[in-house]
Amino acid sequence: MNETWTMILVIGAVTMGIKAAGPVALGGRELPGRLVGVVAMLAPALLAALVATQTFAGDQRLTIDERALGLAVAAVAVALRAPVLVVIVLAAAVTALARAV
Repeated sequence: MNETWTMILVIGAVTMGIKAAGPVALGGRELPGRLVGVVAMLAPALLAALVATQTFAGDQRLTIDERALGLAVAAVAVALRAPVLVVIVLAAAVTALARAV
C-alpha cells in the first residue's frame, strides 16, 4: 500500500473518531444554545470559503479570471431566486463562454 492510500485510511479513521467523540462526550444531552448557533453557521461559512478559494486562488496569488464572472452570474441568479440547477448551468455556461472568447 502506498503513502496516498495510507493517508486516506488514516484521515478516514480520524474523521470517524471525531464524529464518534461528539455523542460520546455529550451523552445524549443537548448542546448549549450558543453552540447550536455556531454549529449551524459552520457549513455555510466553510462552503463560502471553499467557493472563494476555488474562484480567486491561483499560483499562490489572487486571480481574477473567467471563474469570477461565472460566480457573479451565479450570485445574480441566486438573488433572482432561480432554481439551483439553473444557477449551476448559467454559471458553467458563462464561464465556458468567457474561456472560449
